[in-house]
Amino acid sequence: MDLEDYKRKAFQKQKEHKKFLDGLKKKPPKNLDYVVQETHEEVFEEIDCLQCANCCKTTGPLYTEKDIERIAKHLRMKPADFETKFLRIDEDNDKVLQNLPCFFLSNDNTCSIYEVRPKACREYPHTDRKKIYQINHLMMKNTLICPAAFEFVERIMKNLGK
Repeated sequence: MDLEDYKRKAFQKQKEHKKFLDGLKKKPPKNLDYVVQETHEEVFEEIDCLQCANCCKTTGPLYTEKDIERIAKHLRMKPADFETKFLRIDEDNDKVLQNLPCFFLSNDNTCSIYEVRPKACREYPHTDRKKIYQINHLMMKNTLICPAAFEFVERIMKNLGK
């Protein structure tokens, strides 16, 4: 997968994607949640995140207290020690990684804490959400990071005949 080529296409399509997603918000089709789920499954049958891992390389998830406790326990650390070693407080007062790429990303693009990874990582790129139009801003950002999110928006436009 050529990330630069994909990113160029994603930037070129930003206005078109925004217009489409804004339209969904104004007048969501009755079958939208069904189409979203079908399209999500279709996209992830073809796209293998392990070929890319751009999300883990370029963006850091928000860590909730539950995430911190679960991961610290898994690593046999005290939550406070985990926070000191790996996290920082960002401008929105959220707990995020100190550095990117993610410390837990292995050379083969697998996650060393996959079974206990943060909720934000489990849900990313949020292409299987109900009422997808509630996260238009986030989806727009994700299309620039994640080839699957970009492909999802492209296909949902086609699947809804836009």
